[in-house]
Amino acid sequence: MRFRFWPRSLLGQMLLSVAAALLVAQGISGFLQLRAQEQRREEVLLNATAFRLMASPGENGREGEMRGRHRRFPFAITLQRADSFAPSGTDRRRQEREERLREILSREGYPSHDVVVVTRRVGADPGVLEQLRQRKRFRDEPRLAERELLVAALQARPGGDWAIARIPVPEREPWAWGGVLVQTLVLYVVLVGGLALLLRRITRPLAALTARMDRFAHTQEIDGQLEPAGPDDTRLLIEAHNAMEARIAALLDEKDVMLGAIGHDLKTPLAALRVRIESVEDEGERARMAETIEDITRTLDDILSLARVGRPSDLPENTELSALVASVVEEFEDLGGNVELGETVRVALVIRATWLRRALRNLVANALRYAGNARVSLTRESGQVVIRVEDDGPGIPNGEIGTMLEPFRRGEASRSRETGGAGLGLTLARAIAEQHGGTLSLANRHAADGTVAGLTAEIRLPA
Repeated sequence: MRFRFWPRSLLGQMLLSVAAALLVAQGISGFLQLRAQEQRREEVLLNATAFRLMASPGENGREGEMRGRHRRFPFAITLQRADSFAPSGTDRRRQEREERLREILSREGYPSHDVVVVTRRVGADPGVLEQLRQRKRFRDEPRLAERELLVAALQARPGGDWAIARIPVPEREPWAWGGVLVQTLVLYVVLVGGLALLLRRITRPLAALTARMDRFAHTQEIDGQLEPAGPDDTRLLIEAHNAMEARIAALLDEKDVMLGAIGHDLKTPLAALRVRIESVEDEGERARMAETIEDITRTLDDILSLARVGRPSDLPENTELSALVASVVEEFEDLGGNVELGETVRVALVIRATWLRRALRNLVANALRYAGNARVSLTRESGQVVIRVEDDGPGIPNGEIGTMLEPFRRGEASRSRETGGAGLGLTLARAIAEQHGGTLSLANRHAADGTVAGLTAEIRLPA
């Protein structure tokens, strides 16, 4: 199963972008805070070391006496004198600490001929370890032996004694990241939460406008227009869309009136002409004239139907598609057409039956006109209902399949009686399929040897 982490909505993308930017910013801020905290910790440690080294070892008359106790460590901090000092094999020398300690001593005016600063495990320092063993806390917490100890040795003058101070290295604050996390959570709640409320105020009218545009695309009715809502920019967009809908609806109404007038003004003289040709004595000539009038009438009906398919007057109704397909096949069989009803399944859809029946008739008539036979089937495939019309004709050249669905394109260039027509049948069928949320496609079928074995026309409707 694939998870889609990047949201598709404007609200989701904005919130995710802000959340990601905030996370990066807080990560950088937390890193800088922890770095500053570490620097402060290091500064306090070195200043305390410098203070111990500058203290007089014989202050109370006893060299090497314990001078103080660290509040987080169960042993006394010592300052002692020695003739020499050399790091042991396990000590870790830190030159940057030595340089910083020199600066502190120099700032205080204390001489520092040589400075050595190392860190070692408490358990590796015999003097400190002996102190710990005498205390109950060490026995309760044996891990204290693994703690770090800073050992600083100072030779004030060349050839002089070494002053050696031992100071426990304080542990890092256990809740160092806690403050950053709490701060991040508060920012997320305040910033992302507030932004979510603001974006919902913007995106909710946009979502309603999207739904309204989709509904208008299917109905072309201006009833149920949206009330302007949201920020001023969104309100102006909704107002502009409502005005555009009104203009489109007015143009469509004018088109319907114009088409009605054209249909009436043309069909009336055609009907009168059909009556007048009865006076023609030559039967062959009269038949040819009648066929011409019928051709003009069919072309006019196709043009008017194609123009009105976007605004049908009939309402969708629940229809059994297998019965509709069977009735169309039966009509052509009664007229002597070579039409075969193939596999069908029982499927009920809410459709405009009159229009879909006309689309299917056009496909079957097209197959009979160019191939002389047709096979019609109804199946379910991948959540779609497929009405398939197949023939055994010559098919369509591959370069012309895409253009055959355009108006006034015909598979045979002549306008003979056998293959006459205006080239609107496939265009009208495609428009009807799209009116129902589906598609119409054409594809050549091939035999085993690669030759074209016929054409397949498919109307796919969402189930």
